Amino acid sequence: MARLPDWPARLAALLVAAETRPFDAHRWNCGRFALASVEACTGAPARIRMRPSLEATADSAGFPRVPPAFARPGDVVLAGDPPRLGVAVAGGRAAFVGPHGLVRVPLTTCTTAWRID
Repeated sequence: MARLPDWPARLAALLVAAETRPFDAHRWNCGRFALASVEACTGAPARIRMRPSLEATADSAGFPRVPPAFARPGDVVLAGDPPRLGVAVAGGRAAFVGPHGLVRVPLTTCTTAWRID
């Protein structure tokens, strides 16, 4: 999947909409946020298969892995403690769904990243 020409604006709109949206185990969790970010950047939902771990499930989408330090805005990232999927944002940070909205942390806290092209 290729990124859309207007992906930065689409990703920014997703981040604004999710800024204060709290975690909900069924409706708004790390997996749904990661899938929404892929769709915002590419215009199409990622095709995944549920696997025993978040990392294996993310791998099933077929995007290439990159070191987290090289993740670009819009790339999907995995934080290790607790394990959760998020999205790389500007300034060397990543955004994750938190109890009261998005939480931003340094990319250096991530264990894995997937390049969304």
